[in-house]
Amino acid sequence: MNCATVQNLLSAYVDGEVPVKLRQEIATHLKTCAACRAELVALRQLDTALSSLSFPTPPDIADRVISRIRRPALSWWRNLSLAASLVLGLTLGAALAGNFYPFTAAAGNGNELVAMEEVFRDFPQGSYGVIISYQDEEEISA
Repeated sequence: MNCATVQNLLSAYVDGEVPVKLRQEIATHLKTCAACRAELVALRQLDTALSSLSFPTPPDIADRVISRIRRPALSWWRNLSLAASLVLGLTLGAALAGNFYPFTAAAGNGNELVAMEEVFRDFPQGSYGVIISYQDEEEISA
């Protein structure tokens, strides 16, 4: 391994970011090369000096940063569109629910039971159709 390659890898070597095999090759080169050892000593001294530095922060930095962050203003048309969507959804839901029972019978003409059986005929066994059949049996026996 030559000196240029080792010196390019010394920073990663000091930080422990070099793979094990390459680390062994660099260590072998450092045993024989005084210039690279001197570079390693200088990098370790620099690393020690930089790690001992303190970085003072202004006490009001958090308040200044937060004051510069712009909060998006909610415009009146966004709130209006949300309310209109809600009203439209409720209206469509009510309109579709009104069409869910297409068979209506006039009150008191005796056809209500037949109309309801036709409505619930498509429901699976054990659902509303059973409730109607129970009502039919009770009405017949009464």
